[in-house]
Amino acid sequence: MKCVSRIAVLVACLGCGAAKAEISDNIVRIGVLNDISGLFQDTNGMGSVEAARMAAEDFSGGGKNIRVEIVYADHQNKADVGAAIARKWLDIDGVDAIVDVPNSAVGLTINSLLRDTRMTFLASSTASSDLTGKACSPNTIQWVNDVWATGNATAAAMMERGGDTWYFLTVNFALGQGIEAEATKYIGAHGGKVLGSSKHPLNTSDFASLLLQAQGSKAKVIGLANAGGDTVNAVKQAAEFGIQQNGQSVVAFLVFVNDVHGMGLKVAQGLRLLEAFYWDMNDDTRAFAKRFSSRPGMNGKMPSANQAGVYASTLAYLNAVAATGSDHAHDVVPEMKKVSGKDKLFGDLAIRQDGRVVHPMYLFEVKKPEESKYPYDYYKLISTIPANQAFRPLEEGDCLLVK
Repeated sequence: MKCVSRIAVLVACLGCGAAKAEISDNIVRIGVLNDISGLFQDTNGMGSVEAARMAAEDFSGGGKNIRVEIVYADHQNKADVGAAIARKWLDIDGVDAIVDVPNSAVGLTINSLLRDTRMTFLASSTASSDLTGKACSPNTIQWVNDVWATGNATAAAMMERGGDTWYFLTVNFALGQGIEAEATKYIGAHGGKVLGSSKHPLNTSDFASLLLQAQGSKAKVIGLANAGGDTVNAVKQAAEFGIQQNGQSVVAFLVFVNDVHGMGLKVAQGLRLLEAFYWDMNDDTRAFAKRFSSRPGMNGKMPSANQAGVYASTLAYLNAVAATGSDHAHDVVPEMKKVSGKDKLFGDLAIRQDGRVVHPMYLFEVKKPEESKYPYDYYKLISTIPANQAFRPLEEGDCLLVK
């Protein structure tokens, strides 16, 4: 396990009086747990750490001189590594909440580990919809996205545009399997047909044979049920094969603006994708993105939806700490579930009893190079999925907190 680095963000601490007894050791500690060195480092990584720091700074003590500290660690996309870090944070380091956690296997492990402890799990990047379904926990809030939303909303949006036959390229672990299963269920229930599927391991570099199978299927839509570097490699190689020029649509279920930046518009043009956040949507998202891009180490990079989710969930958590005077999950999470209204980054927003944060989702198409007018001007909006349609209905999740 890599050494856990600690960066203190002491907010509004000058002139502090005695902290409330309910806040453990007088400091609220938030641990950013993600992939800093692997295939999710651009969409999460140190950008998520900066997003959490921004939230702590904007919280500014919550009007109560509450001190906040941000720590971070690399889970290396390994559930055992993530669990070891979380146990140390819980038992030794006095961390009060864990945020981010891309990789469903790691996220589900953390969810189980923190259940009924004092720690809150802000699963802002964990995609498994089990977190608000059969594995729901009174300690967990899930922001941004999940495989139900990704599979169903993307399939619905594409089928509305005539995409009624599909072929999947699916990463062979929980994320990809979940996305394909949800999309397949929707496609079949709405008169479409899945013509085939090819599985691949995490961190695949050569998609040639899989893309040839997808091309040979004559499916109208080739769905990429993967993420990070796998999606980038698949899109680049699909462009080399001229798949979209030959009439098939390529849709990425889980891709971010950072991935598109890495591909370049010449390669990514025409790609359809579902996002919960885009930096260039409105004045509020642009203001956040401008601040983010100027942070240390960001070098002008715009935030991904996952990084925006770290900011939003961390700030919501801290506001709940201020409201309750406690950093214990049993106090903070019920307070967070009272949140409802307009969020500056995610629009109309509410937090349900199963822990699912609901907000609109957006189907975008990547612009052609000549359509882009400035750096990171990559998306054009195709359709908006309202918050009440974007996520699995509350009664269908089998969450015991709801029953």
